[in-house]
Parts: sequence; structure tokens; C-alpha cells
Amino acid sequence: MTVSSILGYPRIGVDREWKKSLEAFWAGKIDEATFLKQQQEIRLNHLRKQQEKGIELIPVNDFSNYDHILDTAVMLGIIPKRFKYEGGKVPLSVYYGIARGTKDATASEMTKWFNTNYHYIVPELSDAEPILTENLPLQAYREAKEKLGIEGKPVIVGPLTFLKLSKGYAASETDAWLNRLLPIYVQILRELESEGVKWVQIDEPIVVMKLSDEDIERLKKIYTTIVEAVPSLNIMLQTYFESIENYRDIVSLPVKGIGLDLAHGLSGNLAAIRKHGFPDTKILGAGIIDGRSIWRADLNEKLALLDELSKLVSDERLIVQSSCSLLHVPVSTERETKLAAELKAALAFAEEKLDELVLLTKAVSQGTDVVREQLNASDEALSLLRNSAARNRRDVQEAVAAIANKEPNRYKPFEARHLDQQAKWQLPLFPTTTIGSFPQTAEVRKARQLWRKDEWSNERYHSFIHEQIDTWVKLQEEIGLDVLVHGEFERTDMVEFFGEKLEGFAFTQNGWVQSYGSRCVKPPVIYGDVAFDVAMTVSETVYAQSRTKRPVKGMLTGPITIMNWSFVRDDISREQVAYQLAYALRQEVEALEKAGIGMIQVDEPAVREGLPLKESEQADYLNWAVKSFKIATCTVQDTTQIHTHMCYCEFHDMIDSIEAMDADVISIETSRSHGELIHSFEENTYKLGIGLGVYDIHSPRVPSVEEMSGMIDRALRVLDPKLFWINPDCGLKTRGREETVASLRNMVKAAQLARDKYTSLV
Repeated sequence: MTVSSILGYPRIGVDREWKKSLEAFWAGKIDEATFLKQQQEIRLNHLRKQQEKGIELIPVNDFSNYDHILDTAVMLGIIPKRFKYEGGKVPLSVYYGIARGTKDATASEMTKWFNTNYHYIVPELSDAEPILTENLPLQAYREAKEKLGIEGKPVIVGPLTFLKLSKGYAASETDAWLNRLLPIYVQILRELESEGVKWVQIDEPIVVMKLSDEDIERLKKIYTTIVEAVPSLNIMLQTYFESIENYRDIVSLPVKGIGLDLAHGLSGNLAAIRKHGFPDTKILGAGIIDGRSIWRADLNEKLALLDELSKLVSDERLIVQSSCSLLHVPVSTERETKLAAELKAALAFAEEKLDELVLLTKAVSQGTDVVREQLNASDEALSLLRNSAARNRRDVQEAVAAIANKEPNRYKPFEARHLDQQAKWQLPLFPTTTIGSFPQTAEVRKARQLWRKDEWSNERYHSFIHEQIDTWVKLQEEIGLDVLVHGEFERTDMVEFFGEKLEGFAFTQNGWVQSYGSRCVKPPVIYGDVAFDVAMTVSETVYAQSRTKRPVKGMLTGPITIMNWSFVRDDISREQVAYQLAYALRQEVEALEKAGIGMIQVDEPAVREGLPLKESEQADYLNWAVKSFKIATCTVQDTTQIHTHMCYCEFHDMIDSIEAMDADVISIETSRSHGELIHSFEENTYKLGIGLGVYDIHSPRVPSVEEMSGMIDRALRVLDPKLFWINPDCGLKTRGREETVASLRNMVKAAQLARDKYTSLV
């Protein structure tokens, strides 16, 4: 008989109680015993919710006190020696030290979990001595069974995925490390088998990436070893985020079940099933409910898919489940009281996805007639939004279609524009600037809050913002910066600020998701056609320009970043959404230029984050991402200088796309990876204006003039001095005033030293 399951549940709680407990413990407001008790209560509440909703195969050990990859590393004894771990159960002080750093040891690196907006802590293998510190899946299984009577499905990150996501070892050492880790995995699983566990979910999302022949052999070795060691344990090899690359090899592994993503990986996985079939000895975990989407599923469409699968896989060999963990969506729509009814009805957060899975499972087992009422209600909700005015803006659709059919280019090529811009701006060699934001003090945040609560009038709030701009324009002039910014004191978040002013966006009250650790974000919802309404940044930028004779940059967030950091409608392609955003932002760019602003920065820090996992799809994405940026920026005069900013990426494999964006100046966050980026430029030329961040804004320390001069000298070995800008590596919103001023003073001194050194050579 078909059963329902999910791959994981959000940790944060409906009221973000997980986050609040975590931060109270870090702040010393609660002791460790209280913290652990609170965490257990949250964890059990999440299990109880799934139990009450009717989920039959409930995951355990998907909960974490910070991050599931960190949990796996700590369980396996992968603990950097700088944290002075002395054996036994790992103390919370060591656990959180790895995640957050201590006064004596730097934190481990954090990076994106595949192509999601979740971040994991990168395990460091270099000086680790692997050993089983405690069997976390076993503890989670026992807790669920003893406290709630749940026969749970322990979840563990698979050995190959864990190794591939780790650092601190050479590729040639992969097999040696596998030989060290595999016995520990076997030990964990043997203890689970002895406990009477029926199913274990082993997550191997790495198999949706391109695998070498050696990796396929490693997978065979891993799962042959495991199945031989625990023959009575049912292993569900779980994949997600895309279709698997080596279908026949993966489904031939000697495990009881294979979990496939039939949402984001639908086309590839379904094509493979149709072509090659599915083994008649295995269970199929059919991930048909999208674990990364906030939208209701088209349940009739899902039932049609399940009907097709049922012709290949019998009901008793089918598990209806989410495509990935529900970690990536908010908890519940229940408290969203301010959304338009037609929008709220079309949403499905984690709790609602549980209902969808139970309903689909019931339909498969008992027939669609028993759920006809719910199916009709779901269809009606989807139809209401689909036919709404917000999704049928002919003016937007026709304008964007006309623009998308043309190649967006500036009037002159960069070399000619650069001469025009130099003649207009008369900037010195190595112009100095910042990325855009200045410190958002408690006073600034309080003022914004009072204004949002209507305790301050518009006049009082705008007067306050002008005072902040006045202060920082004067400071920038005193420091000696060549190109100024207004400071962005009116902005909360670089995406939310624009979403609030564009049509087609909505904002939830409790649509929080975990980004990393206790950091939660509440992405805007792009639910309709995106349209420009009124100028969004002109007032503050023009005011700042009126206070100085030096150029002030207009500051915008780019279309791809707004899209990648939002929940996006799923009824049209992301490419079309990007073009709508680009068209709206073009109108803002033109409004800034018309108001006399001749330098405009359109930030795209999240371009790489949207890169598809499949290599075959990456070029197409980059093409329309570049086109979107150019749509937003191509109509300005040649003398108007377009800037952009990106966070550090593997520059060598994107340099052509970044150059194709045709920004007059790009600034790149590089201070932590400066050497790697310089190496990229040794292999690739870059012919446009560029500023490599000369100091790290994520640290409160004030870098010395000598340190920044060294950064500049290294960059100028491979970059054209006539096109080189000097700037911090990112915005200064989170920094304090004193450190910001001191760091920028040193940066300007370093720039002057560089001018003295290089002017005669240019």
C-alpha cells in the first residue's frame, strides 16, 4: 500500500522559537540544560505535527541545533584541531565554535547548499581524526519512539556527498578518506539495525551532479559494503534538487529504495524512468510535491503523474513524498492574515504540503472520488490566482515581449564610452568609492520602525534620513573619496526595499526560512506581473547629489538578484520574470539619469546563486541573466557610467558572462580570496573597469594602509591600472561608524600611494 513521507521539516518553528532559543543561549540568557529542553520541545512538536497530519513515514534526525552538515561532521569526529576537542561527546562550546568562531579560533567556512539559499558549514578534513562521537540518528529514533510512539525514518547525509562537500584534502586522497569514513557509517547503521529500525534515508544529492567513473565505483563500493553489513535494514538512497545523472547506475545500487526529485528533476528523471523502467525489486520514493516552492500543487497534475508511475511501480512499492526537505519553505500559512485572499489560497507552506501529500496518498490508495471535494477546492484556488488581474497585465507582457526580442546594447562600445566618461568626470587614477551602504545604527533602525508604526510622520522621517545623508556625504568628502553614495539609510533589505515599491510583489508576515544558523530571512513573493509604479531611489540620491560637487552613485539591486532572493511565481518561466524585473528597473535607471545622476550601480551579487546544477543548462541561464542586466541598463547615455557589484565567485568560469554584462565598472568581493581571483586574471583578460575589494568588511578590524597597498599591487600585476578602482569588498551596513571611517581613511591613503607609484608608468 502506498505511504506518505517527507525528507525533512523546517527547524525554525511557526514563531521562530528555534531561532529565539538559540540566540538566548548564545547570549547567556538561558543555560545549556534549559536550551536543550527547549530544543527537544520544538523537535517533538514538529514530529507531532507530522503525526497529526497523517504522514506515515516520518523523518527523524533531520532536526539540527545549527546545521545538518555540521552535525554529520561532529558525529564523525571531523573537528578541526584549533577547537581543542578532547574526545567523547562533543560539547556545545566546540559545536558552536566551529559554526561561529571563538576568541581563539576562526569559524569554519560557510557556503551554499547546492543551488538553494541555505548555507552549510564546510567540514575540514585536513587535520581531523574521524571517530564516532555519538550516534545521532539512533538518539533521534529512540526519542521519537519513546515520546510519541513514532516509528521514525532516521536521516543521514551519505558518505560521497559528505566527502564532496568537504575541504582540506586532495582529490587523490578521496578513496583513502572514504576508507576511513565508511566503517563509521557502518557502525552507525549496525546500531540502528540492532535497535529494530526499518527504514534509513541516506541523502546523496551529489548524484544529481556530473559524476566521474571513479565516483560511480565509489558509490557501488559504499552501498555494497553497507547492505552487506546491515542486510535487514531498508536503505532509501535519497536524491534531490535535480534529476540524477547516471540513472541506470544509481538505480542498480543494492539498496531497497531510490528517492527521485519529480519536481525540479521531473523531466530528466521521468524520461529516464520511461526509457529504462524502474527496478521491480525496489521502492520508489516519488518526490512529487515541490519542497522548495511556496505554491499549491496542481493536484490533478500530480495524480496524473502518479497514475503513470503506477503502471511501472506497484502501489506497495511507492512512497509519495516531498522532492526535498521542507527546510526551504516557511512553516505555515495559517497566520498570514494580511495577504489578499486569492493569493493566500494559492500558497502551500510546509504544513500545507503535508496535507497535499496525505491527500495524494489517499487518492492513490482509495481512489480520487474520496478526495474530490479537496481536489475541486485546490483547482479553484489555483484558477483564481491564474485569472487574477495581477497575473494578466497586458501592458507589462507586451512591453516585455517587445524588449526581449531585441538585443540590448549600449550605443557605443566600452572603449569609446570610457573616453567619454573620463572626459566628463575627470576622475584621478585609481578612483575610490564604496559599494553603497553605510552603518545602519540602532538609531536608524529605530527611526524606521517608528515611521512604519505611524508614530513618526513622513516629514519627520524624511528629515531624519536627510540628516544621515548630510552627515555621511560630509564624512566621505573629508575622507577623500572620489565617488560618493547616499548611504541607503532608508532601506531595510536590498531586495525587500524594491519589492515594496514594485507591483506584482507581496510580503508575508511569517514567511521565514532559515538561511544559516539562526539567521532567518523572509523573502518577498513575486506573485504577479512585475511593474514599475513610481521612482524608488531618486529622491534620496538627488538630495545627496545636491550636497556635494563630487559624483554620487544611484544604487539599485539588479533583476537576477531580486529574483533569486525572492519566492518566484511558477506559472511562467524564471527568464520571463527576470525580464519583467529588468524592464521595471530600466525605468528606474532612466528616472535617475533624467534627474541628473550620471553614475548608477545595479548590484548583482546573486547571479551565480541561480546557476543551474546541470552543466547543460548553465549557458542558457547565463545568457538570459546577462540579457536581463543589459535590458535594465542599456538605454542610458554613453557618459552615464553603469557600475555593478558581485560577491566572490569562481571567476574563471564566469568571466565571459560577467564581461558580457558590459558594465563600465564592476566591483567584486574578493578580500578573503584575493589570491585565487588574481590567478583567474592571469589566465583570463578583463577589459572593463574593475574594483577588487581591498579589505574585508565582514570583520570589525581596521586594515592597515600597507595591507591594502599589498592588495592593490597584486591586482595591478594582471589588471590595467587605467581601469582599476579601489573600494571595500562589500557594503558597510553592518559595520560601526568609527571602524568604517578609519578603514576608509586608510583605503584612501593606500590609493594615493598607488597613484604616486603608478602615475608615471601609465
